[in-house]
Amino acid sequence: MKILMVLTSHDVLGKTGRKTGFWLEEFAAPYFVFRDAGVELTLASPNGGQPPLDPKSDDPANQTEAETRFKKDERAQRELSQTVKLASMQAEDFDTVFYVGGHGPMWDLAESPVSVALLESFYNSGKPIALVCHSPGVLRHVTYKGQSLVNGKQVTGFTNGEEAEMQLTDVVPFLVEDELMRLGAIFAKKKDWAPYVVTDGRLLTGQNPASSTLAAKTLLQLLTSLGTSRTPDGLSKVA
Repeated sequence: MKILMVLTSHDVLGKTGRKTGFWLEEFAAPYFVFRDAGVELTLASPNGGQPPLDPKSDDPANQTEAETRFKKDERAQRELSQTVKLASMQAEDFDTVFYVGGHGPMWDLAESPVSVALLESFYNSGKPIALVCHSPGVLRHVTYKGQSLVNGKQVTGFTNGEEAEMQLTDVVPFLVEDELMRLGAIFAKKKDWAPYVVTDGRLLTGQNPASSTLAAKTLLQLLTSLGTSRTPDGLSKVA
């Protein structure tokens, strides 16, 4: 099984002068779920190399089991520091794609034609796509059969309430909840900061950092339920 994990390369939080990037739990937890399951992982970002880490996600108060494990795992740190460029990735080489959240993706991945085309390629080829926390906002320009991919679909993502608690409502370029609803999605959510994942066909979304582990495990279950097959060139695809 082959999974592509996509991270942001954007490190500036709007006009605040503060740093942002990917959220550590949203990378570390899925990474270890996938690696422990024997998945062949490829990590990618728009610029390649080391993606920027949102410093707030590494606060002592935010430490999780996966984050602690990451800091002791030289292989994980090395692989994260060597992400390949997103433009070199092709959906045909993977079974699915998982987008790591954090505020960074709202600036670069959400507006990237490369990212849009890649997500459309995965979905058009019958493969599932998964996005957690802020990264469901990356779907804002993604279309399927002439309309927004999320139109009429059950989705979740970082809520307006969660963004307000972060005091970033007026900093982010858009609110994930509002934007998905504007596009015609049926937005579902649980209590702020509670783990929650929604699967609608081949679209899987997670609400917040606490949903990262559940999102990764659910994606593996979804892949199993869809089934995989091997092509003559040895690449795997969803049947």
